[in-house]
Amino acid sequence: MAFDIDMIRRVYEELPKRVDAAKELKGGPLTLAEKILYSHLWDKLPSRAFERGKDYVNFSPDRIACQDATAQMALLQFMQAGKDNVAVPTTVHCDHLIQAKQGAEKDLAQANETSNEVFDFLESVSNKYGIGFWRPGAGIIHQVVLENYAFPGGMMIGTDSHTVNAGGLGMVAIGVGGADAVDVMAGMPWELKFPKLIGVKLTGKPQGWTAAKDVILKVAEILTVKGGTGCILEYFGEGAQNLSCTGKGTICNMGAEIGATTSTFGYDKSMERFLRATDRNEIADEAEKVKSYLTGDGEVYAHPEQYFDQVIEIDLNTLKPHLNGPFTPDLATPVGELKAKAKENDWPINVDWGLIGSCTNSSYEDLTRAASIAQQAVDKKLKPKSDFGINPGSEQIRYTAERDGLLKVFEDLGATLFTNACGPCIGQWDRSDRKGDEKNTIVHSFNRNFSKRADGNPNTHAFVGSPEVVAAIAISGRLDFDPFNDTLINEDGEEVKLEAPTGIELPEKGFDVKDNGFIPPKEDGSEVEIKVKPDSKRLQLLTPFEPWDGKNLMGAKLLIKAHGKCTTDHISMAGPWLRYRGHLDNISDNCLIGAVNAFNKKTNFVKNQLNGKYDAVPKVQREYKKEGIPTVVVGDHNYGEGSSREHAAMEPRFLGVRAVIVKSFARIHETNLKKQGMLALTFDNENDYDLIQEDDTFNFIDLEDFAPDKQLTLELAHSDGTKDLVKLNHTYNAQQIKWYEAGSALNLIREKANA
Repeated sequence: MAFDIDMIRRVYEELPKRVDAAKELKGGPLTLAEKILYSHLWDKLPSRAFERGKDYVNFSPDRIACQDATAQMALLQFMQAGKDNVAVPTTVHCDHLIQAKQGAEKDLAQANETSNEVFDFLESVSNKYGIGFWRPGAGIIHQVVLENYAFPGGMMIGTDSHTVNAGGLGMVAIGVGGADAVDVMAGMPWELKFPKLIGVKLTGKPQGWTAAKDVILKVAEILTVKGGTGCILEYFGEGAQNLSCTGKGTICNMGAEIGATTSTFGYDKSMERFLRATDRNEIADEAEKVKSYLTGDGEVYAHPEQYFDQVIEIDLNTLKPHLNGPFTPDLATPVGELKAKAKENDWPINVDWGLIGSCTNSSYEDLTRAASIAQQAVDKKLKPKSDFGINPGSEQIRYTAERDGLLKVFEDLGATLFTNACGPCIGQWDRSDRKGDEKNTIVHSFNRNFSKRADGNPNTHAFVGSPEVVAAIAISGRLDFDPFNDTLINEDGEEVKLEAPTGIELPEKGFDVKDNGFIPPKEDGSEVEIKVKPDSKRLQLLTPFEPWDGKNLMGAKLLIKAHGKCTTDHISMAGPWLRYRGHLDNISDNCLIGAVNAFNKKTNFVKNQLNGKYDAVPKVQREYKKEGIPTVVVGDHNYGEGSSREHAAMEPRFLGVRAVIVKSFARIHETNLKKQGMLALTFDNENDYDLIQEDDTFNFIDLEDFAPDKQLTLELAHSDGTKDLVKLNHTYNAQQIKWYEAGSALNLIREKANA
């Protein structure tokens, strides 16, 4: 069944004339990304050509998707917007609040018991405002979206950084903070700086052990974790057409780890096959009518250097399987070169766990390729040296894989089948085999491997690879296992070798599912009452942030000067803290507890200028808030890298932080700070970061003149009586300055709704 088919038909009806108008304005051919962007303008028909990386543009996305952890805060904000219904098709997916521990059946039952308050809240809000609801166990948001909602040439946003997965079906799909989603839910335009474009030309076809995952592992090495910031990656070439639709999704999904706005592929036969296999013939039929508009123009791909800001070329014929890590997703190593590198860096060689699944690699094809390796282990009498964990992407995938015997293969190897949910990928993993902070190694097919990410242990060395490579390494139990050349000793003492994996793109008997877990909203939700208990530990109704008083910000104190990498996991940890994602006060107790204090190189240990003592970051900040003293956070490069979670912006704002000053921002986090009414600023001279001292007072002496393209001046008053003047840059446009003036973007929406 095709959801929202009437909306999709309208998109395709408007597509040709909007794209043709953009071509005329641009005076030449267009990339796919440009076609989708120009056909989704808030003003409908384009009236001018936009400058990449400079112009802020208002867009009109086709749909929104929210996962349960971020949906709580997004919907709590939407409840303040004064609207009766969402303005565009919206869905909520319950996949984050399910811990992986004992296996699917027990873990799901436990989640429904411990988080029932949150699930009931999300379902009731969904019913009231016309939102589709996918209950716990239905699957991981991005796989469910790919199977049910994504369509070529569409634009969607989602409250999760891996919304970009839908690019595998030819969308421009972008992860945003909840406040951005609320804008669109409320019928407002969505603002984005027009992205730069990186073209990735793929030639050849993956061979043997090489998979689609290895493409993005290689791209991550080339571009690094910040090389895609402010850019859309557009993949093209014969190599792109030689990949499955879900393989394309894998590549787009992990593009979030290089900071890319999104990634996408042009419509081709693999997408048509996937649409028809997932019971969306109507969409495939409509896409076929306008297929020339659903891919970049031929001239663009023939001469990409003329139309992209940067071009990368990868030959799939020669691309080797990689493992990326530890602690960062861009540290790439071909599997045959890990022995020397591990020894040099003192990485633990023995692998404790191999984890397959997540939103990145949980398709039917992924499971078949991994199962082909697992079956070899069974047939060759190999006993896995590592534990196995499997997270199917959706109930449809799980049911079909069980029907076709794939899951039994893993079970025969002693694998634990976890719920169709995020689990270990987001720190929702109760790992019984490890206690404390022991140094150890795991391999997984996820996308993110920052310190403490999977299990809370800073010494867990996590490496990212394809499901088939993860399976092979888990069977061997060694990080340095080379499946091309190494042999293994089986239970009979024989030397055996694993053959290259084989896989099936789509199930030969078609997909099947008994209950997909979808609950449509009530036709009329006006009588639905949303209840939040006043004493709830999980949910808390929001109080609007205070507007700016229009004066210079003076006398602010330093909360923390963060050293090195400071991701959203450092600013607002996931794991056990997920339970408080709907309660701003409670979750604020994790604010910046993972950030490294530049002055003592410790986490969650900062100086309180009120008494000179050191204490936990949230505790110190609450003392400043109690005394009415504004504070500042200082950070390094790519501050806020990682998740889309807006809690990383809302928590400091709630506690009284007024400004964040860094060398550079990750895109989503910078926007989230702006949306919540904070100052997101960068050093004009990044070396001025070194001027910040522990006892500094911050005076923003010309904030009264806050304006687009105008620097701000910071007076740093040091404890020895000396001062430094520091120039600060910002990217606020006139509309975003209004957010700051109002106290938040939501405050401005509510003002307009009540006007």
